[in-house]
Amino acid sequence: MEDSKGLWKIKYESDLFPEFGREIAASPGGENIFSCIQCGTCSGFCPLSLYMDYTPRRIIAMTRAGFKEEVLSSSMIWMCASCYGCTVECPKEIKITDVMYALKQRAIKEGVYPRRFLVPILAHSFFKSVWKHGRNTESHLIVSMYMKSNPFKMLTQSLLGMKLWLKGRMGIMTDSIRDKKSLQSLLQAVKKIQNGKAH
Repeated sequence: MEDSKGLWKIKYESDLFPEFGREIAASPGGENIFSCIQCGTCSGFCPLSLYMDYTPRRIIAMTRAGFKEEVLSSSMIWMCASCYGCTVECPKEIKITDVMYALKQRAIKEGVYPRRFLVPILAHSFFKSVWKHGRNTESHLIVSMYMKSNPFKMLTQSLLGMKLWLKGRMGIMTDSIRDKKSLQSLLQAVKKIQNGKAH
């Protein structure tokens, strides 16, 4: 398997995670990954495949084969533009974009993603806000995201934030629902179901 420097290294079968493919196949949208015929249609239609370390076709093959570490540390899953071109054109009706979402979620869960990268930081901050308040307050989410990634960039966006606030398009008060405990119970139940499916 090729590493990030473009060098090939041997991957022994004992280093693979054979259950990885089945776990991703059990996630929503991943049901058909073992039907992939490796035709390359997804890679041909992907507008970003030229810039990826692995093409969508290759990511599917590696996921099925158990190359968990390589897949989760790949830049490809983060570069996916969610255009759904691959999903629409796939002759085996594999929901490739949904598979990319499942891989991103798995990478976030296992902490395998580029540091100070906005997508997982945004996901963590969003979920934390929804868990605590039942709603998302955009201004708080943006501040949290920039403080954890690049605080200086927040200064460049402050003028835009002020304009949005003055126009009433962005509030500074925390949005919240009344019955937060019921929502937290619901989210806990969903988490238990997902953990049960993973095992």
